[in-house]
Amino acid sequence: MTTRSERRSGVKYISTPKGYIIVDENKPKEISPWAQLVKTPKRYVMAMLLLLTLLGEFNSSAFQGLGHLLLAVCSAAALDLGFSFAYKKKIQLPDGGIITGLIIALVLSTSTPAWVTFCTVAVAILSKHLVKVKKKPIFNPAAFGLLFSLIVFSNGQSWWGSLSLLPVWLIVFVFVTGYLVTSKVNKFPQVFAFLGVYFAIFTIMSLIGVGDVADALRAPFVNSALFLAFFMVTDPPTSPAKYKDQIKFGLLAGAISAVDYLVFGGLAYLLIGLLLANAWKAWKTANKKVMKKAA
Repeated sequence: MTTRSERRSGVKYISTPKGYIIVDENKPKEISPWAQLVKTPKRYVMAMLLLLTLLGEFNSSAFQGLGHLLLAVCSAAALDLGFSFAYKKKIQLPDGGIITGLIIALVLSTSTPAWVTFCTVAVAILSKHLVKVKKKPIFNPAAFGLLFSLIVFSNGQSWWGSLSLLPVWLIVFVFVTGYLVTSKVNKFPQVFAFLGVYFAIFTIMSLIGVGDVADALRAPFVNSALFLAFFMVTDPPTSPAKYKDQIKFGLLAGAISAVDYLVFGGLAYLLIGLLLANAWKAWKTANKKVMKKAA
């Protein structure tokens, strides 16, 4: 005889000389193809980046951006897969490498020479696997590769994936996709802190007439800041999980980015702000580990 809770659960039993055994259980709910695609945060991020890619392609002649993107993604996936197999002796989807390749492709100008794109991707993947603390990468791989590329090759970075080359109103898609990604990885305090201090500094400087900040408060610079905030600042392995630390991380990245722009200008200020915040997070993690050992 089944109990009320057993009947409610839909589980069926039969009586045997050795007791009751289960003969049937509820069939698991069917998962839609979309849910299968985005069942992990990394795949969800990939889906949102691909959506921005499709929108950004409207400004690309003869699908130049698509070829540029395929090169970056395939190179990153192959290198990431190679490192993963070397370390773990198993083959798995290199979703982290794919995301790195997507971000690099969406930031670099579509006219970037193929060999420069490959070198940028290679440095990014190397930093992910070789520059670590507690088995996690210290720096956001895409940001590390992009800064290296900017310093060494002085190549163009259009941030076309932030829809910076399209009509201004399309920035709404950056907000929507970015909001969904931030929600999926639970990084709202970090993003709000970054954007809050970043735009607050520029607004105050504009009101008191200090520095040339007009460009930073309009497209395409605003697009770049939003893209970095939603898709790079939120990177789980290189940013904190606790809300208190997320706020500190976001404030640090936003303040350094804004100050770097005001003092030095150039195109690297967003990447520098993020990477220094990554370094702070890694220092905090390493210091915590040392304190635990001492205790």
